[in-house]
Amino acid sequence: MVSPWLKDAMSIYNRESQTKVDEYVAQVHLPGRVLESILSWAFEALPDEILVGLEVNSKQHHLPEVDARFSGNKGQNNLFAGQGLVICEAVLMNRGDSYSVHHLPEEWTDEIFGVERGPRAGRFTHWLHTHPNCVAIPSDADADAAQSTDGVDMILGIEFTPEGLNPWFDDVQGERRKLSRKNRATLGIAPTGHRIHSLELIGFHKRGMAINVVLIDDDGQAY
Repeated sequence: MVSPWLKDAMSIYNRESQTKVDEYVAQVHLPGRVLESILSWAFEALPDEILVGLEVNSKQHHLPEVDARFSGNKGQNNLFAGQGLVICEAVLMNRGDSYSVHHLPEEWTDEIFGVERGPRAGRFTHWLHTHPNCVAIPSDADADAAQSTDGVDMILGIEFTPEGLNPWFDDVQGERRKLSRKNRATLGIAPTGHRIHSLELIGFHKRGMAINVVLIDDDGQAY
């Protein structure tokens, strides 16, 4: 079961996604239960970043009616690996500062996850990483790292206090998509003791194009 607060947040996020469909070239469907797992890992790791590998289910396609609702006039087919397939798996790959999270040797992760995932264990279709106390806008390092992604890269921005060495930096150009709506209110307390104030979520293609992240339930329907 997905937490009620997250269901409400995802419904609001999806409504905004629907009004902005013409700003996106494609969409990726992320189940709420997967997002909730990612949020849990992210909160437990604060103030560090985390890197999460995301895999798709080759047998579960987007529901046609949901796909149609979130398709705009700039839509492109065959743009990235896993396009049209629902994300089914999230694996916490790494945590640390921005440099160590981005630079994760594939041969090392192959060895760690080989038993569960086979010989190419370090390769995932999509990737997500967090921006602790930073908006969800790709940095130059993010854009560089995305060049080796077969699917879509996603960023989860988390605003929290006490800020410590990571004061919230808000003055960044780019399209921002908030997953929460209460500015500076306390959404909850992380296991680390940090107060969570806001969340942002975006998806982007390595060529710099925005990808619409559609949040779905276990039946494939949009929240």
